[in-house]
Amino acid sequence: MLFGDPPREWTGGSLVTVQAIDRFIKLTYAVSYRSKNEHRKQAYQKYGIWAEGLLRSLDELEQSRYAANRYAALIHHRRIEELTPAERLNYERHVYFDKNAYIRVFALLDKLGTLLNELLELKTERMKPRFSYFTVLRNMRSNHLHPELMKPLDELKERHRAPFGRLRNRRNTEIHYMNAELQDDLRMTLERHSVSRRLEDLQGNLADLDCAWEMIEATLGYSFRFACKRLERRH
Repeated sequence: MLFGDPPREWTGGSLVTVQAIDRFIKLTYAVSYRSKNEHRKQAYQKYGIWAEGLLRSLDELEQSRYAANRYAALIHHRRIEELTPAERLNYERHVYFDKNAYIRVFALLDKLGTLLNELLELKTERMKPRFSYFTVLRNMRSNHLHPELMKPLDELKERHRAPFGRLRNRRNTEIHYMNAELQDDLRMTLERHSVSRRLEDLQGNLADLDCAWEMIEATLGYSFRFACKRLERRH
């Protein structure tokens, strides 16, 4: 809508992943409907709702990544003081959607970790009370749990280790370090010393986001196809 483009339709690997999530949601509600055990009924309703949330998160990540790319393409200078007013506005919009995307990358994975931990009864909270997706994966690897799922997920994580490390550093800086006091200190330092500010590597950052998207798309696909097979076998 922001760029006058038609609504995006899922295609290729993204479509296959979305179809797997949709299939899982239908299965969870079917299991819940047939179950006569109230605890079991509520558990599978919860899994379905969590999967719907992941589907929305995937859509939001795709939109943020798309907008970040489109706004970056409208920026032609490489220093802050060289930006035209229009470029400055596009740069600020790019920063917003880029930031939204890389924060969502880790939020989405952690939601998946929570779902897998409960659905597969992994008990990752015994390792760490507040755990991430990567803790869940480490638990599966260390304790040889569900190797048919763990192996492809672990291979994906290792293949994308470098871009994820950079994205994690950016996420941590944004969430933990850039408080108001530090921003004020930085502003005063720049004003005092007239430092020429070069834009960050926009294309490099976007390439890292592309890698994260590929990893998340495939990770969700493997996870939900595995989960669907598990539900179909057991129910």
